[in-house]
Amino acid sequence: MWIVDSLDQVKAPTFVALGNFDGIHRGHRQVIQPILGTTYATVVTFHPHPQEFFTGQRRDLLTPIAEKSRHLAELGVQQLVLLPFNRELADLTPEAFVAEILVQQLQAQQISVGQDFCFGRQRSGTTADLQSIAATHGIPVQIAPLHTCQGERISSSAIRHALSEGNLERANQLLGRPYSLIGQVIQGQQLGRTIGFPTANLQLPPEKFLPRQGVYSVWVYRLDSAQRPLPGVMNLGNRPTVDGAKLSVEVHLLDWSENLYGETLMVNLEGFLRAEQKFASLDDLKAQIQRDCDVARSRLTVTPLSTNGRSIL
Repeated sequence: MWIVDSLDQVKAPTFVALGNFDGIHRGHRQVIQPILGTTYATVVTFHPHPQEFFTGQRRDLLTPIAEKSRHLAELGVQQLVLLPFNRELADLTPEAFVAEILVQQLQAQQISVGQDFCFGRQRSGTTADLQSIAATHGIPVQIAPLHTCQGERISSSAIRHALSEGNLERANQLLGRPYSLIGQVIQGQQLGRTIGFPTANLQLPPEKFLPRQGVYSVWVYRLDSAQRPLPGVMNLGNRPTVDGAKLSVEVHLLDWSENLYGETLMVNLEGFLRAEQKFASLDDLKAQIQRDCDVARSRLTVTPLSTNGRSIL
């Protein structure tokens, strides 16, 4: 997929899905669907996130850029445009945004947005405004209705809330796929090896949104390998039993002993097993990890149909 952060590099003309799309959840996919199969099917999003620009505070993301682009490519999107969100862009009127960005730069032939999309200075432009303004340039605008699940609107905020509570089943239901962590395996303190449970320590993007600290059953994909996913147990936390000072993400692969240093892994979170806790001794910790592995093994009985982490829902 072609990824650009400068409008001078855009491949045009385009068929555009416009929005922030953090998470690429089920509602987002309804917005993206109308442009798939076109040339060039283009997702246009903002970087940094507008809230980050206005508040000056980093916003943790469900899908950092590399992960977002991976999901979009799997959907069939051909181009990702990262509009630099700065004061100049923030000050454009709705009319100027359409004329300068969508018409002149992107040469948009069709536009798709969600029902709650707002744009232009102080978010003053509505979807009705977008349809009206775009119509003067001969561009049709398709508006995707709000997508709900069991009476709740599907949104990035709802997914964050579910993840923060450890309600992984609900988060994955709203996403339409397992929540994933993607990172490179780096060398840790290797304490797991001393108690018989070696782990792969993942280095994640600093802006990655992390779920509730605790222990999870997971499927692990080696992105540099065509091998089928491997079952495992992941611990997300500070390792209080061994006086850990830093937050770490450690994955123990069941029945696996090969060296993974330097590899990039995608860890799909399938179930929340328990909260992190401090044990009285390493023997107690070891016994609990064994119980965690047994529970995870009993739950991860069917290998996912997808071999690359793609949603199959």
